[in-house]
Amino acid sequence: MAKNGKWYELDNAAKIVPSTTQGSDTRVFRLCCELKEDVDAQILQHALDKTIREFPHFNCILKKGLFWYYLEASNKKAKVCEEHLPPCSAIYTAGKKDLLFRLHYYKKRINLEMFHVLTDGTGAFVFMKSIVMNYLIECHQLDESIIPEERSSVSEKIGDAFDHFYESKKNKNWLKEKPPKKAYHLKGERNENLELQLLEGTVSVSKILEVAHQYDATIAIFSVAVYIESIIREMAVRERKLPIVITVPVNLRNYFPSHTTRNFFGVINVPFQPSHYDGTLESIVKEMKQAFKEQLSEEQIFHTMNSYAALEHNWAVKMVPLFLKDLGISGINFLMQRGITSTISNVGKVTMPEELVPYIEKFSSFMAAKTTQICISSFQDALTFGAATAFKTHSLLMNFFRRLVELGIPVELATTDYDVQGGEEHAVLQQMPDTDPWK
Repeated sequence: MAKNGKWYELDNAAKIVPSTTQGSDTRVFRLCCELKEDVDAQILQHALDKTIREFPHFNCILKKGLFWYYLEASNKKAKVCEEHLPPCSAIYTAGKKDLLFRLHYYKKRINLEMFHVLTDGTGAFVFMKSIVMNYLIECHQLDESIIPEERSSVSEKIGDAFDHFYESKKNKNWLKEKPPKKAYHLKGERNENLELQLLEGTVSVSKILEVAHQYDATIAIFSVAVYIESIIREMAVRERKLPIVITVPVNLRNYFPSHTTRNFFGVINVPFQPSHYDGTLESIVKEMKQAFKEQLSEEQIFHTMNSYAALEHNWAVKMVPLFLKDLGISGINFLMQRGITSTISNVGKVTMPEELVPYIEKFSSFMAAKTTQICISSFQDALTFGAATAFKTHSLLMNFFRRLVELGIPVELATTDYDVQGGEEHAVLQQMPDTDPWK
């Protein structure tokens, strides 16, 4: 395979990704754009070819060095194809010189899947939006001037924001922090082939915002609270002594001036003790509001960002050979996961040029997980909860969507689970029925 000799260091968040990839947790995330017409594969290939020139750091392979993994630029061309693999299938295989993203389609959907070493959800959506814009412009012969003026250069896109904003004097190395206490873990029978199923619940932005405001909460806080309530309903009474801890990724670009399209996120862990639940959603929302307020303070956000960067700047860690780093990081990750129940990631609002809006139905996002993870994204008035689950049955997610309906928020559901949908690729339920369609 030809190559041009260019290489990139992994950003600080990406450094732990290869070492923590295991089983159904492929560390692959998936962004979807559902159009109002079937996808033209040839035009989609043109759009990808044009877009990748603006994002050369995505056209890379992952290689092992003596001390760290790194990205090496590749001349290999990504090929658009019709979807044929299970969702969020592994992209990186040690020793193989494969690109770290794939672009495929199914009927009206364009799907972008990426390995997390390349970028986070925000950076990937910048890439995805560019592909969709280039596709629709060629498909409908529109003027390219509708594309918003680029605010960042290629060098800004590939910049490592963790390294740029790191301050050694304020360093609190997460390697030195105590392991978290054990949290409640989701239970269920996993797919024997370690394949993920996707469930996508779509609601009205205006409606969920209206209901969230009734609880004096943001959509993010309200969604986390409903998810926690759904988990409590799944727990046996004897299990309720363990806390429920939800991890919420935070887009650090909202706090630091950066246009990077590489990873630049932190996480907060919001706990809730089931014994504090009095049967009302208000009892959970109240604690979530306080937890979000405390953990999203300026001081805490800076600590989150700095702790990621500390890994690279620790000389003792730097000098450890890669194979030992893999073992160490994998072990630390195992200990950290003991203190986490599940994850909700709010990827945010997707905007597109006004001229392209009529051609787009919605956007959605998913993240591979060891058990279950939910991603939230919105476009116009369509907000989607994209859930990826390794479990065979989906009672927890069913409880979550049912609770939204109970609160007056109609839900449209789609799934890739053939057992659920009776052979249809995308079964859509306009509203949750009285009987359980997942059984």
